[in-house]
Amino acid sequence: MRVTKKKTSLTLHRGATLSIQPRIRKGAFFEASWRYGCRKFSVYNRTFISSTFSDPLEEYWKVIKDVAIWPVMGERQVEISGPDAAEFVQFLTPRNMSKCAVGQCKYALITAADGGIVSDPIILKLAEDRFWLSTSDSDLELWANGVAVHSPFRNVTIRDANVSVIQVQGPKSPRLMANLFGEEVLDLRYYWFMPADFQGHELKISRTGWSGEFGYEIYLENPDQGDALFDALMEAGQSSNVAPGAVSQIRRIESGILSWGVDMGLDETPFEVGLGRLVELETTPDFVGRAALEALKDKPLSKTLVGLTIGGDALETNETAWPLFAGELRAGKLTSLAYSPRLESNLALGLVAPEHADIGTTFSVETWRGTQRATVSKFPFLPKLQSGNARELFAASAV
Repeated sequence: MRVTKKKTSLTLHRGATLSIQPRIRKGAFFEASWRYGCRKFSVYNRTFISSTFSDPLEEYWKVIKDVAIWPVMGERQVEISGPDAAEFVQFLTPRNMSKCAVGQCKYALITAADGGIVSDPIILKLAEDRFWLSTSDSDLELWANGVAVHSPFRNVTIRDANVSVIQVQGPKSPRLMANLFGEEVLDLRYYWFMPADFQGHELKISRTGWSGEFGYEIYLENPDQGDALFDALMEAGQSSNVAPGAVSQIRRIESGILSWGVDMGLDETPFEVGLGRLVELETTPDFVGRAALEALKDKPLSKTLVGLTIGGDALETNETAWPLFAGELRAGKLTSLAYSPRLESNLALGLVAPEHADIGTTFSVETWRGTQRATVSKFPFLPKLQSGNARELFAASAV
């Protein structure tokens, strides 16, 4: 299909502000974030989440070289519990949960009847009959309640667990965590979690994170402890050059971490965004979307996820879809972009027609600086370092 390229004002909403509204939840770390200098927030799962404390580039280097604290209050926990909880959670996802042990986490997709991606939570198995679905910015709680009404597994309770999450990310995160919670945390395996005591209350620590770097997530169930935990983390990280910050879009794009609602969503299937490995048809019993995904598994893709580079000076980070053109033909869309200081290039993710997905293929795209050339590149751009050895990093951070 040929379309006429229409120039629009990409700068129309730049510099816009967001008012603090009582209808939007603040989360346990909002006041501490404000005290430590955060003045830019966005909304994630109807909850305020920090956008930046200082400068995105400074915060990028912090998570690369030292340790950063990210108060991600919008990362809500949808709790599913009850006698049918295990079967119901399995009914929601094509990921095989039968071998998930208590204390283990699984990255999973929640799929719709047509195979589209509803959400991509990390599932934490708290007990045989109790789970947390650590959700992306999606209406997963409402979706789960709707599925429960029509599923055979109705003996479940579904609720927002009112848990606030704070991420501790970067190569010096093991030292900070050991300073605060003891060296036992250094033995926590990747994609597992453990309980820990904080001032007489239990919280949970997982070896997960959204940075591509080594890190942890802390799940706080007692919101009254938000200020105290934030302060304790800052104090425990003083020797590691800690600083508060926000999720680094630069680092997540470098390492190929996808953002639901930006790089994928209800209009994409797992196969189109390179997550087919999470559709375990051979070992997973019935789930929402099975018939559609079985039919799509061996069919040609209508679009596919690619990595893109754009030369020239650094472009401001963007997560608004920009059309990609091959000549006058609209061939797809650029979904997210950030400038990588290590690779000295603008890096982007995009969804394009398969015939335009070969490395070296070029497109024209309208950016903040006018029309520029985007080139399909090797992807991911830089490796993930999430599964490193905590004790080695602990020792190295003492040098």
